[in-house]
Amino acid sequence: MTAPLIDPFLRPISYLRVSVTDRCDFRCVYCMSENMTFLPKKELLTLEELDRMCSTFIRLGVEKLRITGGEPLVRRDIMSYFRSMNRHLDSGTLRELTLTTNGSQLERFAEDLYATGVRRVNISLDTLDEKKFADITRWGRLPQVLRGIDAAQKAGLRVKINTVALKGFNEDELFTLLEWCHARDMDLTFIEVMPMGDIGNENRLDQYWKLSDLRARMAENYTLTELEESSGGPARYVRINETGQKIGFITPLTHNFCESCNRVRLTCTGELFMCLGQEDNADLRAALRNHPKSDAPLEDAIRTAISHKPKGHDFDYSRQAVGGQMSRHMSHTGG
Repeated sequence: MTAPLIDPFLRPISYLRVSVTDRCDFRCVYCMSENMTFLPKKELLTLEELDRMCSTFIRLGVEKLRITGGEPLVRRDIMSYFRSMNRHLDSGTLRELTLTTNGSQLERFAEDLYATGVRRVNISLDTLDEKKFADITRWGRLPQVLRGIDAAQKAGLRVKINTVALKGFNEDELFTLLEWCHARDMDLTFIEVMPMGDIGNENRLDQYWKLSDLRARMAENYTLTELEESSGGPARYVRINETGQKIGFITPLTHNFCESCNRVRLTCTGELFMCLGQEDNADLRAALRNHPKSDAPLEDAIRTAISHKPKGHDFDYSRQAVGGQMSRHMSHTGG
């Protein structure tokens, strides 16, 4: 029996988030600059290398695999990777294969995703106003995403909407979003904006809307009940008694969620980030490529990396300054 992955703080690592590309067809203002320079394609792990890398993590005890980007569905032939990962679902070694997407390509791929064993997708959506959507994504078009959501639900995928809480931008849509998700039987999670990468002329302090304030506003209209359940990620959940909706809150700034962290993040170039909010990483690509006939060196490299996983991150917006800011963009590490 292969020993499971345990970090220095006795947290079992069972959740791997994999960025399959740093490219995206949107340019969201809180995520990246409008004029981005993406990685040369030759630096990316091939789909076959991603398969081998993820299969090694699964052999070491990872039970949940979330595919991210950038926008993962813009990577050429990405469905062949999903089809390959399906064998781990069939064997029972992988409990869940899921996806985070901006929804732009779901109209094309929803049925194929369901056929490969994907049952849940998280879709990033910050506004239901078409003009505001175009403004915040710069290149995105809301009708395309809404058609993607329609296709996902028609295919049988359970949809959760992820909304970044942005002061002065979607504060006035709080109850509109809640009611829209309830009408479509979709869960909803709010996320505090994180200090990741250079975003050009945008000011993160201007964008930052504390989720404690958002939740207090919700409580003015609804009765909220705390839930003990977890989806395996960093969200904490409440149920709206009046509608039965489950609402999540991801609060890396107002409430650090590190104490139960069970996840690590693999980039499209083979870097393993043990913490979203720290710069330390391990290069797994060398162990993968230098030993094509044996996974033992890769397993050793993974275990060594996990032994350096920190206790938590240092994100901080207090004192009217952005502390703990990461130089890399979210699209590099994976959303």
